Amino acid sequence: MKKILLTLIISIGFYKINAQQTGVPVFTSGKEGHKSYRIPAIISLPDGQLLAIAEGRVNGSGDFGDINIVMKTSIDQGKTWSDLKTIVDYDSLQAGNPAPVFDNSDPAFPNGRIFLFYNTGNNHENEVRKGKGLREVWYKTSVDGGNTWGDGINITLQVHKPNQPQINPLYNFKEDWRSYANTPGHALQIQNGKYKGRIYVAANHSEGDSQKHAEDYFAHGFYSDDHGKTFKLSQTINIPGGNEATATEISGNGLILNARNQKGDKKARIVSISKDGGETWEKTYFDENLPDPVCEGSILSLGTKKGKHILAFSNAAHQTKRDNLTLRISFDEGKTWSINKVVDKSSNEQSKDYTAYSDIVRINKNTIGVLYEKDRYSQIVFTTVHWN
Repeated sequence: MKKILLTLIISIGFYKINAQQTGVPVFTSGKEGHKSYRIPAIISLPDGQLLAIAEGRVNGSGDFGDINIVMKTSIDQGKTWSDLKTIVDYDSLQAGNPAPVFDNSDPAFPNGRIFLFYNTGNNHENEVRKGKGLREVWYKTSVDGGNTWGDGINITLQVHKPNQPQINPLYNFKEDWRSYANTPGHALQIQNGKYKGRIYVAANHSEGDSQKHAEDYFAHGFYSDDHGKTFKLSQTINIPGGNEATATEISGNGLILNARNQKGDKKARIVSISKDGGETWEKTYFDENLPDPVCEGSILSLGTKKGKHILAFSNAAHQTKRDNLTLRISFDEGKTWSINKVVDKSSNEQSKDYTAYSDIVRINKNTIGVLYEKDRYSQIVFTTVHWN
């Protein structure tokens, strides 16, 4: 009996050690034509297929250079993944910040259509902030589950305000937006209420000359109410430093946007609440219950219960380093987070960048899929968490 008990204890201990190492490799740096993979995004299709999308960085790990947008798919809830497919190749320049979403309500496409929003750029981010370069906003669509994709459509003039007449006379706005990035991770489509069908992409931009402590950065969103024919900008969120935003639907025709604080003076997430589907912002505050080391996060509605959305949120829940990837669940639309589950964490307290960017997807009623960067960006892996 003692021998059996000892074996059980050893087995449980082994499981816990390996539970910390969970994750099916999806994108591995140095393989399949790219030195590095960053910025994961994931969505599910009505048939249960998962689409994992990332930046494939050809020559190194830097944020600028020859960067493609690549994809893999899974038909078994993330246990295995397809070969890599390149969706966007912007020659030797940058294509990045992929933000996919499935449009399930366009009468012209009764079987649904995938939108993939992305950015292109012709210079390093800090140079663009100085006015020496341009970031554009594009999207592509697929009507066959990501097997094929249409041509890229440039929507920069609708969702960006770049003062760049020396590059293109069309880009000459009164406002001087410079750096620009879509949400890292999935976009969303509102499923309920007055704004049902609205496609929404959280984003950020810089305004005017570079400022100390990243005070030229601000979060915002853009959206379409006609399935991608036209787009409009939301009101800018009025906290300097807002960056890398993510958003989801809440009750009462509302939307919650959650952004990282690029200033780093408060190591917590910036939260903005909208009552008109993300057009304007009723209140904005720092959520001290969501510690953040100046990194990315992902928020998602899991559905409703008693008229309120159950929300999931993932990020590197640490104030000083990218580690301790944690999944949280809220039953009161982000006011409190009553379930907290560590997805992955380094066993070495000195380790940095062990878990960084993540994106989350609903697998079923009780399970959330997490696609995340692991072990100093050497891999993007997928795991599932049973939260309910």
